[in-house]
Amino acid sequence: MSTVAEQLRHAREAQGLSLRDLADLTKIRSDHLEALEQANYAPFPAPVYIRGSVRTCASFLKLDVQSVLDALDAELANSPEFREPPSLTGERRGPLDWITYQLSRINWRLTLIVVTLLTLLAGGSLGWKAWSQRSQEDPLSRLGPGLYRGPAPAESDVLAIPTLPPPATNPPSRR
Repeated sequence: MSTVAEQLRHAREAQGLSLRDLADLTKIRSDHLEALEQANYAPFPAPVYIRGSVRTCASFLKLDVQSVLDALDAELANSPEFREPPSLTGERRGPLDWITYQLSRINWRLTLIVVTLLTLLAGGSLGWKAWSQRSQEDPLSRLGPGLYRGPAPAESDVLAIPTLPPPATNPPSRR
């Protein structure tokens, strides 16, 4: 049985297509097609890209797609590099990974509603406090010196004003 690379190359040549023609028709890079026909899977970052490219080529070249993919799976199983898919999360997990995971589990609609209500409550409370303080404050207290004298002094701070003696009870008559 021939390899996947040989099957793809023979089918392409049988249809009289060059690698450039096949690349233009399938929208797969020509260097990737050349690597597939040489069974060199190093340019591909993961097996999923190899499978997708082989599926597209086999379908376009009118090959039995399932048998070609089965042969590809057998070839990739012999390769230690592509035997298993690469890890998507990496080896180490740090605090940033944990935080990101926790943030992904949050119900953002509910959180937005709660944060909005708390913001409105805090803003209303601060507004009420500022308004009540302002209404108790003397509105002219911020004027500069000489423009405003302030509240009247207490009775103990006021000097007595001399007054006239009280009038006599019987005023003298004038005739």
